[in-house]
Amino acid sequence: MKLLEVKNKLNQLEEIAFQLPNGELVPNHFHVTEVGKITKHFIDCGGTERTEEVVNFQLWNANDYDHRLHPEKLLSIIELSEKVLELGDLEIEVEYQADTIGKFGLDFDGKNFLLTSKQTDCLAKEQCGIPSEKPKMKLSEIQTETSCAPGSGCC
Repeated sequence: MKLLEVKNKLNQLEEIAFQLPNGELVPNHFHVTEVGKITKHFIDCGGTERTEEVVNFQLWNANDYDHRLHPEKLLSIIELSEKVLELGDLEIEVEYQADTIGKFGLDFDGKNFLLTSKQTDCLAKEQCGIPSEKPKMKLSEIQTETSCAPGSGCC
């Protein structure tokens, strides 16, 4: 989900809720402690230089039960961040504390913002010899040099 879409959703909501991949909701007294732009400059395993940028929201579960973040407040934080940090309409990455800091993608189901699981990946599969998709084979076409027929002694 990109920043503009988040802003549009916030304009339509009366309250904000974030749902974890396991279905649990982030406690409603959470805070968004940071809105930032993260730039990752790296070389992949195939030697290609790459740059990625995301807008980062950091959610924090505070012991402050008397204050709840409302959509208009988060929208004002985002708008200030856009001006100061020169944010573009980038993908959103959300950090949330679990056993360690977890990084999530973001989606929306019409009611809640959904924290989606992120996975690592090889960005140079062709140079690493990793097929882009598993080849499909028919068992009848597989030829074996040895037979494992009953009485052949192979097993």
